[in-house]
Amino acid sequence: MRAAPPSAGDLPVLLPFRVSRTRTRFALRPTQAWLLGAWLAGLVLVVPAFAQGPDAVLSPLQVVLRWAPLLLTGFAFNVAISLVAMLLGTGAGLGLGLALVSEGPVLRRIAWGVTQVFRNVPWLVLLFFVMFLVPFQVTVFGLRVPLPDWVKGTVGFALPVMANVAEIVRGAVRSVPATQWEAAESLAFTRRQTLFRIILPQCLKRMLPPWMNVYALIAMATVQASIVGVTEMLTLTAQVHAAEGGRPELFAPLYGFALLCFFLYCYPIDRLTARLERRFETA
Repeated sequence: MRAAPPSAGDLPVLLPFRVSRTRTRFALRPTQAWLLGAWLAGLVLVVPAFAQGPDAVLSPLQVVLRWAPLLLTGFAFNVAISLVAMLLGTGAGLGLGLALVSEGPVLRRIAWGVTQVFRNVPWLVLLFFVMFLVPFQVTVFGLRVPLPDWVKGTVGFALPVMANVAEIVRGAVRSVPATQWEAAESLAFTRRQTLFRIILPQCLKRMLPPWMNVYALIAMATVQASIVGVTEMLTLTAQVHAAEGGRPELFAPLYGFALLCFFLYCYPIDRLTARLERRFETA
């Protein structure tokens, strides 16, 4: 039998509702994605550090973020010590290097002895030498001038810089062909005029790459000042570790942060030095 057709009084059947799916294209530019990622990282890492109570245990990364401004202040002090030590050592080393190439045999031998002593003595020994033999204050015309530890530490770092710069100057002057001296002498130049007007201007590009290498070494060596009581980055790192309860899991993050700061500062100097060596063909 056939089914009867639906009558007019039957209720209509509600069919399922179909949603038409339309694709929306949403793309972020690389800069926008980087900013969004940094913002999310800040929410995940920084906000919980401030949201926790004083008795909560912070994660190692949160501890580093919390103390980063103080540690960076100590790192800036390391950089300041290295710059002042390099300035003092370069000035003294230039004079000592010129004494190494002087015509006077007595002056040349004295300069050679001073250079060899400060080049072949460990820098930490020189630092202790200056720290404990230089007084804490000096009297000048009745006025007492204090000498804090960081000043004596800077002088201690300037001594090996002086010796290394003197050797750089001596090597650069000796690398100039002897014909330059002979030509200047034939033109009635004095030795002083020949040295400062002809020889040293040619030596600048020869001295610059090794001089930058010495600065990179002295910048990394400034952490030794913490041994003699100078408050720099390594000292502050140890104090931060003690303030956080001496937790063993904080050793690697805190000292790794110091390592990262020195690497980011010294590595560009190394790359620039290599670039200058290739440019000046002094490698």
